Amino acid sequence: MKRFHVHVAVSNLQESVRFYSAMFGAGPAVVKPDYAKWKLDDPRLNFAISERRSPPGINHLGLQAETDDELEAIHANLRKADDSIVAENGAHCCYATSDKYWVTDPQGIAWESFRSLESIPFFGAESESASACCVDQGTACCEPRNALQAATKGFCAPGA
Repeated sequence: MKRFHVHVAVSNLQESVRFYSAMFGAGPAVVKPDYAKWKLDDPRLNFAISERRSPPGINHLGLQAETDDELEAIHANLRKADDSIVAENGAHCCYATSDKYWVTDPQGIAWESFRSLESIPFFGAESESASACCVDQGTACCEPRNALQAATKGFCAPGA
């Protein structure tokens, strides 16, 4: 069963963890020095926050799949909506390795569909394979880095 995903950039992680824990009536399932994630069943939601030098606010929205078949069904729907999808297999992001697809909606909001494969000990920027612009420009590394999207949607391109 799929889970709706929201990732919000925050300016104060501790204050935000306190707020969202009270709002959801539960503490986060994952807490790191710069990141927290709630996996709620009611509503079925993967809600993540990070303090990663991004402007505060919604970073991206998405759908989390539990199986490869679910992920490919989401991918098929995304292709119908917009064929400029960015695929990332084995992406290191948000303390997890995931297979994912990215698309940007007509309003410029990034949408991520993904299936998490395993936990990892770093957010993404600390990885040797992370794009240098994530570190240099302070953007969230959990965003598509396709050159076309970088030019038209404000995302960071490889080697930028």
